[in-house]
Amino acid sequence: MKETLLLTKHMRENPENSHLIEVYEKNNGYSAAKKALKENNPGEIIEEIKTSNIRGRGGAGFPTGVKWGFLAEDEERYLVINADESEPGTFKDRILLERDPHQLIEGVIITCFASNISKAFIYVRGEYAKPARRVQDAVEQAYEKGYLGKNIFDSGKDLEVVVHLGAGAYICGEETALLNSLEGRRGEPRLKPPYFPAVKGLYNKPTLVNNVETISSVPWIINNSGKDYANLGVEGSTGTRIFSLSGHVNTPGNFEIEMGCSFGEFIDTFGKGIRENKSVKAYIPGGASAPWFTGEQLDIKMTIDDVADAGSMLGSGAVVVMDEDTNLVLAAKSIVSFFAHESCGQCTPCREGTTWLEMILDRIASGRGRASDIDLLLDVCDNISPGLTWPPKMTTICPLGPSAVSPITSLMHSFREEVESLLPRKVLINNE
Repeated sequence: MKETLLLTKHMRENPENSHLIEVYEKNNGYSAAKKALKENNPGEIIEEIKTSNIRGRGGAGFPTGVKWGFLAEDEERYLVINADESEPGTFKDRILLERDPHQLIEGVIITCFASNISKAFIYVRGEYAKPARRVQDAVEQAYEKGYLGKNIFDSGKDLEVVVHLGAGAYICGEETALLNSLEGRRGEPRLKPPYFPAVKGLYNKPTLVNNVETISSVPWIINNSGKDYANLGVEGSTGTRIFSLSGHVNTPGNFEIEMGCSFGEFIDTFGKGIRENKSVKAYIPGGASAPWFTGEQLDIKMTIDDVADAGSMLGSGAVVVMDEDTNLVLAAKSIVSFFAHESCGQCTPCREGTTWLEMILDRIASGRGRASDIDLLLDVCDNISPGLTWPPKMTTICPLGPSAVSPITSLMHSFREEVESLLPRKVLINNE
């Protein structure tokens, strides 16, 4: 098993200066944009994306070509690139922004041409200072070359691109909260309906919101073909994907592979196994929002559908591995604390519930637990995500609240005895 380098090939070959436009062009950069604007019409571009079967790399996994087709007719439309990579354990968009920003910009140009858009925004996570500078520099270089601005590539098309640095709020990774933030409002999610971005997005105009990795894949698809892209990976999970591997592995990092191998094979091949030859106790397959799998489930295939069928999600592509010595109650509390801190506070079940979940988990982990705490945990979880099923049902506008429920339901489903072992024995006896 080895990597298949489509998105990261350029940066691997030019590790020191892959972010510069002259280096990017020497490696065939911007040829896809020139080809698209001079040889294709917008409909042909969208058909190529549909043929590729690429699905969004931001978490939801929605077919990209279909999403582009949903854009409502309007004279004014926008493209917004969601570069607010804030999911714990996820760091793959960062390298694309920092080390190959022109690949993203070329993808933006092609996407805007295909969707009849003349203004795009790149919304970068607040903590990503260096990546934001790199993207801004790349945009300025593209303007100087005439690839952005008026009459790009002498095509008669205009395209303005604005780089916007967020303020470090996780909730702005949710597309409608991101749009609120871009408009200068509080980063709070909007109700859908009526505020589906493709119909009522930025400034109430039709808006495409796509992830960095998704749009960075567009130049390769256009330079080759949608069919070539679809031949990579497996049905339903085509192409390559950058997975962020972290936790108790020997070699953490970003690895670009075709989807379809097992998690166990991925961890052994690229993570070089578990530190000190320990066994896997649990792992998170797709970022902190995703339900956990146990060490006995390492044979699950790394595809969107296989992970979903097993009761979780591939999400942002962040694989977090926990070894046999991990205190899973503390691990769950760490994740819940993050979501409690990042709740925007708009929805009561999330604002109040995540804080209570954090307090109860802290009480159990510190040995001050009560016999009723397990039932109380599940009751609070049920008020946030009724039925505790996956995919989650919600009493909130966005999935942040149910994301805090995922680690707790994972604990109770597979590691309940570990939680019970932390309750004082006398409490359990008295309860009996």
